[in-house]
Amino acid sequence: MKFLEALRNIFRIPDLRNRVLFTLALLAVYRLGAHVTIPGINAELLEQFFEQNRGSWLGLIDIFSGGNFRRMTIFALGIMPYITASIILQLLTVVWPYLERLQKEGELGRRKITQHTRYLTVFLAGFQAFTIAVTLMRSSLQGTSYVISPGANFLLMTVLTLTTGTIFIMWLGEQISDRGIGNGMSLIIFSGIVVGLPGAMAGLYQGFQGGQWQLHHLLALLILMIVIVGFIVLVEGAQRRIPVQYAKRVVGRRMMGGSMTYLPIRVNTGGVIPVIFASSILTFPQTIGVFAGDGPWVRSFTQALAWGEPLYTLLYIAGIIFFCYFYVSIIFNPDELADNMRKWGGFIPGIRPGRHTSEYVNNILTRITFVGGLYLALISIIPEWMISGIKLHHLPFVGAWVDATFPRWILEGLGVQFYFGGTSLLIVVGVAMDTVNQIEAQLTMRHYDGFTARGRIRGRRT
Repeated sequence: MKFLEALRNIFRIPDLRNRVLFTLALLAVYRLGAHVTIPGINAELLEQFFEQNRGSWLGLIDIFSGGNFRRMTIFALGIMPYITASIILQLLTVVWPYLERLQKEGELGRRKITQHTRYLTVFLAGFQAFTIAVTLMRSSLQGTSYVISPGANFLLMTVLTLTTGTIFIMWLGEQISDRGIGNGMSLIIFSGIVVGLPGAMAGLYQGFQGGQWQLHHLLALLILMIVIVGFIVLVEGAQRRIPVQYAKRVVGRRMMGGSMTYLPIRVNTGGVIPVIFASSILTFPQTIGVFAGDGPWVRSFTQALAWGEPLYTLLYIAGIIFFCYFYVSIIFNPDELADNMRKWGGFIPGIRPGRHTSEYVNNILTRITFVGGLYLALISIIPEWMISGIKLHHLPFVGAWVDATFPRWILEGLGVQFYFGGTSLLIVVGVAMDTVNQIEAQLTMRHYDGFTARGRIRGRRT
């Protein structure tokens, strides 16, 4: 088989073999840290709490931490503080001239931005660790506290442990990016997600053994998973190619230009960042509810924005589409693109250079971003529907009619007990495509056969 031959080729190249083994070794170190619990935590009680809230926003956070948040290990915060810091600095580049100047300084500027990202990561990790420690000390389950000995010692120990764990994960990711294969931060998230798949499949098998699932249900679920993965691969590699013609010009004694090329615009230009933005904002009401107590207005407010409720789903879809446009407007400037094309003698056939080119590209970008936003929204609400359904019968005025008309599998979901699809599946598929793409490039550069019969796998940014 070509796949097995490609694997053998990887281990025939010493440099590539060392990079792959180095990456696997550091990922193993990350997984070992997932079994070291923070001192002073009642782990069994916390496990019961997460079992009761599996289909909520806490379950979503636990997925990205690879189960570390559920067990409250030293890596409970995961890599999310670093991702949040990177996104914040990327957004500030538009409004802060200092960061914009650093971005244009090349390698030296990127190093300074990376250093600022590390400082902001430490601050965010410390703040989140403090919030978690205070919440754990104030919370209890059936009258029993999650913390064995609450107090200043536990608060200080938790903040130092979680912050140090995040810094160590950040170092692991940077080492993988520099000396391993693939993007280190993405691979850490990838490993945290896929490590839960065996347990999820075991849970489905137990449900089948217990009579909760029938054989045709499992087959339908398997087919749905394959179709969704194929759909993600298709859309992530899809792009709109705009033809660009470069005029001939004389540079010295040589004739330059005169070639035809393409300007590729990806359907999903923003990657999973719009989904992360939208889901992060919608977790604020739940966080406010934790600190505000259990008053009537707090209960009704958090219940209206609970996972699976119509208002939550509507705001989630609208937020994803909005942040698709917002993020694309930051990373893609049609005016600057048109000016650069005109400076180098490039033009789009049938379109005048300058303002007309900018408007033409902007119109295409607007339409294709909307399609990408709908695609992200569709993929993101699939796990919500499979776990808890879309509770349309909670709508005012028409709730009774919807409850009597719509089938229960739409309103109550399929009862799947693990987080499938959405952001996690986008990350898994995207990181796998990017990693295989890099390995394929290394094999092709050394004249070895790769995983594909021809061409290269088009990866994407995560």
